Amino acid sequence: MTALRIGVLGAAAIAPNALVKPARDVDGVSVTAVAARDPRRAGAFAAKHGIPTVHESYAALLADPELDAVYIPLPNSHHAQWTLAALAAGKHVLCEKPFTANAAEAERVADVAEASGLVVMEAFHYRYHPLAHRVRALLDAGAVGQIRHVEASLCFPLPLRSDIRYQLDLAGGATMDAGCYPIHALRSFGPGEPRVVDARARLRGAGIDRYTTASFAYPNGATGRMTASLWSARLLSIGLRITGDAGEIRVFNYVLPHGYHRLTVRSGGTTRRERVPGEASYTYQLRAFAAAVRDGAPVLTTPRDAVVTMRLIDDVYRAAGLSPRGA
Repeated sequence: MTALRIGVLGAAAIAPNALVKPARDVDGVSVTAVAARDPRRAGAFAAKHGIPTVHESYAALLADPELDAVYIPLPNSHHAQWTLAALAAGKHVLCEKPFTANAAEAERVADVAEASGLVVMEAFHYRYHPLAHRVRALLDAGAVGQIRHVEASLCFPLPLRSDIRYQLDLAGGATMDAGCYPIHALRSFGPGEPRVVDARARLRGAGIDRYTTASFAYPNGATGRMTASLWSARLLSIGLRITGDAGEIRVFNYVLPHGYHRLTVRSGGTTRRERVPGEASYTYQLRAFAAAVRDGAPVLTTPRDAVVTMRLIDDVYRAAGLSPRGA
């Protein structure tokens, strides 16, 4: 098996869990290079994680002929720029979510990605875990009947005001960082593609939401709701609830199910609880990425799929009286 050699653009805090550690468990995948704005930081990251090559710049890493693909965990505002640069350099791309700063950028990247013939995957890792497949299978089997309402949340405390997720010029905000998950879940587990009805936000600074909630409507008349928070009275919430005319599915921690999760199914007058065993969601994601590159296996979180999510994120911001990021 030919090794899939991946370089990392940015020594980000998420990179070890999202890529470096999973690469040890996925056959034929290796992380062989890293670059960062600060070469010293890149060197320290490489030494800590056993990465053999440190490049002096992002451009130098993309020019490395020994690399097949790149992982992009840069600030949201940089995703489009460096995904396009990676595609121009002939590299496959695993890009952190949200895919870009706004829908217009996502459209541009999706067009280039589709024309390139290269694999581009948005890193919604939860979607590749067996828990997500189990929920989808239950819905397809009619476990709750016709879906009437879907709710999803991701709330966690981020008190550090200097964090990049609170910086407007880096396309930050609660809807971007936390809200992208529940919005994607509303799409993945709802009865069709939803549209935004209304939204409200509480701000951390000019244009930066620290808490946002939004209502959605589905084509069949079902409703949806998402809640996202980086700092609010609702300190921790990672839930998914799907209600139908014949039952209900609840999931605690659909985002990081390998840490701990609980799946509750109420249907036919009975209630049962399940645990879905499996590896880390990031490992499933990397395995899917490698299979897509090597064998042309299908990708669940494609650039075109990301366009739809980014349109909804933009619409949530507009409904809340804020501007889409990068606008």
